[in-house]
Amino acid sequence: MPLTLKIRNFAHLKRVDLAFGDLTVVVGPQGAGKSLALQWLKAALDGRQLVEALKAAGHATEDPAVLIDLIFGSGMAPAWRKETEVSLGGRKITPKGLGRMASTTEQLFFVPAHRSMLISDGWASPFQRLTADTPAVARIFSQNLFDRFNGKDAGTLFPVEKRLKTDIREQIDSAVFHGGKIRIEEDSQHARRLRLVHGRMHLPFMTWTAGQREFTPLLLGLYHLLPSTQKRKREGTDWVVIEEPEMGLHPRAITAVMLLVLDLLWRGYRVVLSTHSPHVLAMVWMMRQLQANNARWQLVCEAFGVDNNAAMRGVAEAALTKDYRAHLLDFDSRGKVNSLDISTLDPSARDERISGWGGLTEYSSRFGDAVRKGVNEAES
Repeated sequence: MPLTLKIRNFAHLKRVDLAFGDLTVVVGPQGAGKSLALQWLKAALDGRQLVEALKAAGHATEDPAVLIDLIFGSGMAPAWRKETEVSLGGRKITPKGLGRMASTTEQLFFVPAHRSMLISDGWASPFQRLTADTPAVARIFSQNLFDRFNGKDAGTLFPVEKRLKTDIREQIDSAVFHGGKIRIEEDSQHARRLRLVHGRMHLPFMTWTAGQREFTPLLLGLYHLLPSTQKRKREGTDWVVIEEPEMGLHPRAITAVMLLVLDLLWRGYRVVLSTHSPHVLAMVWMMRQLQANNARWQLVCEAFGVDNNAAMRGVAEAALTKDYRAHLLDFDSRGKVNSLDISTLDPSARDERISGWGGLTEYSSRFGDAVRKGVNEAES
């Protein structure tokens, strides 16, 4: 049985059940609560880490209402009510119990949606510099970037040898950076800042394209999970959440990100994505179809435009063995949110929420229908 996160009556989340595979994609309209649900997954796995980080920053965490505010952001305390229930794998999760979890080892690495906003003037803020208005997962991610910017490996941050597989690094370069290098350099005031170097041009962070600003913190955050040694994965960390990996990116760059996701699966991580991109679900649909037809691994490489070499063969073969799932979070007539398992992504399903991939293909279908009707009417 898959591990399932259950949320009842938290904020506007009325009844949410997320059964996790190796790769799980969560979709839904704006404001449906995808981030809230995934932050509960983080709290359920790493509650003590969250509490200890908040304490270290000087926050009082004894009051459950205050703790909800600190974890999810100021103003969220009323979201936890008497009738609220949260569980993971049948284990009940409560604000009071988070600090009493057995381990402070990080089991889940969380890449938040507003990652580019955590970099101010080309530099990330440490945890304690960010206020309680910022959800704890974003503060922890910003601290991770801060540590990397200050670490012994700071200097050239992309491209880096032996950090990414050659095919993945080349795809990222071609789709996002176009030969540019991401470096940490001193500015005219002797302050160290991120720069995108193209020949003689050394561009500050705010002059980059939107896609480059969104993708760079995602990539640098994921370095945390990509050991430069012979180890495949980071010891103790088994989960990765990436919110909206498509932000600011061209479909070609989204494909490169999804190839990086397949590499995370090969390494042994369980990956959870929230998305508004049909391109992401198209990859999931493709993988399920290839599995159903016992397809050869070379087709995965062809789909992603990479060579059939030994390194990519391992990634492709592993991808064909993984469990892919998708869930829709959607509003009911009363403005409450419930979940629906849409993992089949079956275009012929009678339920339009499944056939329309949670609404992500609904509008393109409508546009196509309008064109078809217009052509038929013009010819009649």
